Parts: sequence; structure tokens; C-alpha cells
Amino acid sequence: MATISRYMNRNAPVSQEAGERISQVMMDLNYTPHAAARHLATRRTQTIGIVVHNIHTDFFPPLLSGVEQVVSENQYNLLVATYKASETKNQPPLGPHNTDGMLVFADCLSDEQLTQMCIIKFPLVLLYRTPPPYLKIPFITIENKAATCKLIDHLIEAHDRRSIVFLRGPRGQEDSNWREQGYISSLEAHGIPVRSDLMLDGEFRGPSAYLSIKNLIAKNKSCFDAVFAGNDDAAMGVLTALQEAGLRVPEDVSVVGFDDSRLTPFLNPPMTTVRAPTDEVGRVATRQLFNLLQEIPVEQEILLPTEIILRRSCGCVHELVPAL
Repeated sequence: MATISRYMNRNAPVSQEAGERISQVMMDLNYTPHAAARHLATRRTQTIGIVVHNIHTDFFPPLLSGVEQVVSENQYNLLVATYKASETKNQPPLGPHNTDGMLVFADCLSDEQLTQMCIIKFPLVLLYRTPPPYLKIPFITIENKAATCKLIDHLIEAHDRRSIVFLRGPRGQEDSNWREQGYISSLEAHGIPVRSDLMLDGEFRGPSAYLSIKNLIAKNKSCFDAVFAGNDDAAMGVLTALQEAGLRVPEDVSVVGFDDSRLTPFLNPPMTTVRAPTDEVGRVATRQLFNLLQEIPVEQEILLPTEIILRRSCGCVHELVPAL
């Protein structure tokens, strides 16, 4: 039994002769390992999970691609689930019952749910959010504040924009909060008042951004000369609202996004944005999770750099400017 176990689990050497005999017997008996029984015996599922808000925007494919690459390298399986604690009373679809560890995007799980998983020492890595101060959970995020500040600086200094709309992401999401801080810091550094009437909800979604800009135009078409859309999905909604109103981009209104998703170079006009290493976030976070599974020490906090991509939507020709 021990020899067969070593052969099937590949966790210790077995002689070529023994391996060939075991393989032949398995073929003769048409035997395949029983996954559920193996799970009970080893307490491992050979599966990790990732919980995200949705998979219907251009943001998530590169993130999942980065995760899947590392999962495949480790010969594991990947389960992907959509879930948000604030929108349902159901329990998370992924956890200790079907995975060995989990990646958690932004605020998909509540602080209470994270605490419960930490109590049972379930391996977790957070994406795009910090853990509650009383929990020691490793997290991966990107530089938001400096890049946003630098991009607003560019709108002001290079294109003389003074009335810049800021479209927030989902309430409470850390990426949005840091971008808002960068926006405010730039305005204050240039002596420009921060106007609450130009800080609107965009939700990181095209339809929400479209409605916010459409309503703003209906109130006062000339009250703004630039839009920081929050992310590229929202920027697409902004472009549509401006074009419907007969406003030219960038001649009348500059528009900038965040993420540098795959469609931004092909929009009309091509979108100025912040390039975020979304696929690398997925890879780094998944490597961290596998380190936890192997009880290898991990970094508590990883902050990945971003860079500004200048295109025609702000009024520039294409060029690259590193962010701080």
C-alpha cells in the first residue's frame, strides 16, 4: 500500500519495475483515483479559489490570466466565484470545504468573514485592499495616489484644465479612495478649489459614468473641461455622453481613465490612462498563496508600480511617462 501511495502521489521515488507493475494493474482493473476519498485522506483539494465581484468587465481577464498561470505551474485547479458580502446573506461559495486557500478581491468578503477564516487558519491573500488592522493577512495592491496626482497635474499644467470632474468608484473601495486623495492633492497643490459638484459617482462602470456625465451636462454644459473617469470602463461611458452632447474630446473636454485595458488604444480618441500591472497582481498574489500553503514566510504588503500612458484623449500625442 505504501509503494502504491508513493507511486500515485509522486511524493517519493519508486523503482521503474514497481511503477510499471502498478501501472499495469491499474489498467487491468480500470482503476482511477477517487478524488473525494483522496481529499478526506490528505485534507487537500489541490484547488485554490478566487472570489471577485463580477467577470463582465475588461478588468478581470488579465487578473484571472495571471492567477491561472501560477495555478497551472503548481499543477493545481482553480475555482472562480462571484460574490459580494454586502449584497447577499448567503455564505461565500468558496472556502475550506472546497479549496486549500483563497484569493479575495477588494471588499468581496466582510471583515467578519475574513476574521472567521483567520480563526480556522485558512490561507488567504487579499487583492486591492488592506486587511482589518487586527488581522495579519497578506495583501497585494497597486500605486493609485501618486499616479492619479501626476495625471491630474498633467491635465492642469500641460492642457490648462481647471474644472476637472472626478468620478468615484464603488463606495468604500480602497482603489477609489486612494485615487480621490491623489485628485485632491493635485488640485490643492495648484491652488484650485475642490468642488463637490464635480465629484460624482461612476462606480467603475460605463453605464453609471454615462448617467453622471449626462446629468452634469444637462445642468451646465460648460461647467467642466476635463474628466478623470476613475477607470477605463467608466471612461467609455464618459466618451459616449460627451459625444451625444456634441462635446469634442479633447478639444472641449479632456478625458482620462485608469488601468490601460485592452480597448483603450483603439477608442476614438485613444484613451490617456494609467497602466496598472493587473496580470502581475494576479501572479504575485497567487505565488504568495502557494507560499502560505507550503508554510513559507510571505511579505505582508506588496505595492506594485503603475505608469501613465499619454494618448490623444487628454490632448497629447502617444508617449510614456513613468508614474511615481
